[in-house]
Amino acid sequence: MSEKTIFKRIIDKEIPASIVYEDDLCLAFHDVAPQAPVHVLVIPKKELRSLDDVEPEDAPLIGHIFAVIRRLARELGVAEGGYRVVSNCGQNAMQTVPHLHFHLIGGRGFAWPPG
Repeated sequence: MSEKTIFKRIIDKEIPASIVYEDDLCLAFHDVAPQAPVHVLVIPKKELRSLDDVEPEDAPLIGHIFAVIRRLARELGVAEGGYRVVSNCGQNAMQTVPHLHFHLIGGRGFAWPPG
């Protein structure tokens, strides 16, 4: 990636964010335009453009991110009622930031299909 994405700038602490979790591998923060009472973005610190860029050697990282999502769902009080995890991949899926990220969304009922 040549130019820093907004997420990379958040990782580098150049842009403030309401961070709810951080470790050496990932960062989680509240979405600035929440679509539900709980809407947190979980991003790897490794720069991957989307799920389409995940390689087999990234499996431990992705597994770690999903463990963090599970933990956050419990801490944020949405695990018992249910929550949704979304990762948009590419333009047609409305991915607006070219940095892999997962939306943890909960705290209300959802419809299906989602889009």
